[in-house]
Amino acid sequence: MRLDVLYFAWLRERIGQPKERIETEAATVRDLVAQLIAMDEYHAAALSDLSAVRVAVDQELADLDTPLTGAREVAFFPPMTGG
Repeated sequence: MRLDVLYFAWLRERIGQPKERIETEAATVRDLVAQLIAMDEYHAAALSDLSAVRVAVDQELADLDTPLTGAREVAFFPPMTGG
């Protein structure tokens, strides 16, 4: 399947791009993260501490075990704080 993968804030800075389209066989977000980490040192550095990363699948908050079946977009971003 083909996915748009979006990166926000410091993740975008570490990876060096805001968005990329990738071809994947990943069944879950966790599988996708493993594929991204294996791509290069920039992805590996950005996604090395998943406790500091949140994810959304098709603009809905998700966790690492969320299935990607039928998904079009996965976004990675730091936790949000409010005030």
